[in-house]
Amino acid sequence: MSTADALAPIVPVVPGSAPHVLIIRAPYYRDIVDGMTTAAGALLAEANATVETIDVAGAYELPQALRIALRGKQAFDGFVVLGCVVRGETDHYDYICSTAMNGLMNVAVQYGICLGTALLTVDTIAQAEARSAETGSNKGAEAAAACLRQIALARLLGAA
Repeated sequence: MSTADALAPIVPVVPGSAPHVLIIRAPYYRDIVDGMTTAAGALLAEANATVETIDVAGAYELPQALRIALRGKQAFDGFVVLGCVVRGETDHYDYICSTAMNGLMNVAVQYGICLGTALLTVDTIAQAEARSAETGSNKGAEAAAACLRQIALARLLGAA
C-alpha cells in the first residue's frame, strides 16, 4: 500500500482519563511539519487528549528532547514525534535518519513509553508534501493514532 491510497487512521478508544500527550517537533521544513502537527492535533482532539507541543532545532535533537521530557517533572501518557529529513547531496542524510530513528526507539524501549513517530525520511519535498497534506494519508495523524493505541495497550496491561 502506498501513501496515496492509505486509509485515514481511526481514532483509537483509550480507556480511563483523557490522555496527556507531548508533541515534539523538528520544524526545519516548517510547512511539512505544520501539516503533520495539524493532523496529529485533530486526531488527538477527537480522542479528548490534552496536548502540549515543543519545538527542537532539528531531527538530530528529537531523541534528546524525548529523553529530557522524561527527566522533567511533568508527566505525559504518550509522545508524538514529528520531523522531516530530505535527502541531499551528501551522506549526512543517512547519519541523521539512522541516528534519530535509532535514538527514538532506544528511548522508547528503554523507558517503556508510548511513542508515535512521524519522522519523514524522503528523497524529495514532493514526497514529504504527500505525507503531510491535509487530505489523504497524513503521517502526523498516523503517529498520533499509534501513540494512542500504545497508551490504550499500556492501560490494558496495567503498565500505565
